[in-house]
Amino acid sequence: MTSRDSAAFEITPEVLLRAYACGIFPMAETADDPSLFWVEPEMRGIIPLNGFRVASRLARTVRQDTFTVKVDNAFKAVMDGCAAPQEGREDTWINKRIRDLYFGLHEIGHCHSVETWQGDELVGGLYGVSLGRAFFGESMFHRLRDASKVALVHLVARLITGGFELLDTQYVTEHLKTFGAIEVPRRRYTALLDKALHGQAGDFERLPVDRPISGAEALAIIATRA
Repeated sequence: MTSRDSAAFEITPEVLLRAYACGIFPMAETADDPSLFWVEPEMRGIIPLNGFRVASRLARTVRQDTFTVKVDNAFKAVMDGCAAPQEGREDTWINKRIRDLYFGLHEIGHCHSVETWQGDELVGGLYGVSLGRAFFGESMFHRLRDASKVALVHLVARLITGGFELLDTQYVTEHLKTFGAIEVPRRRYTALLDKALHGQAGDFERLPVDRPISGAEALAIIATRA
């Protein structure tokens, strides 16, 4: 289900959080389209945190610390990377309005980036919204093989440590299926979301954010929920 927003209706970061709490999120048709529309899929993509799968080849890459993984070190640059054309994705739904809104969420502590680096070069990452014990993955990008996948592995380790219960991927792709992503109907998703929004909020920073976490540590955390 989708609906266009009114040009007279101002969407603020606070309004955006309330929308997420209701199970809806905004998108744009293209990067050049200034308008937004609200989306509430009939079938919602999630990755169960107790069913997250890491292929053996990827696990080796993670364990070897091929990339240095940082958190909230270059949020705007991650959004730029996600908005840029990539192989198989010539256009994007991330317009200026989306960037401004999510940077606003980042400034008030409700939007985070997980970044993969080689030396001083940002080579991949992802960003998403944190609310209660739910994390809503928005987009990811990579400039080197496995760079975004490693970021996802580290994100899941962070969510598990922080007491999160729901990892929302919005939709399910063949790529996300390899990690254990599934589709759930709207009613089931609403129940999972309600549960994740009540009680003590998750702590995205329970794992340190001032130093990189090793791949071995991230994999060990994930193994506790396998």
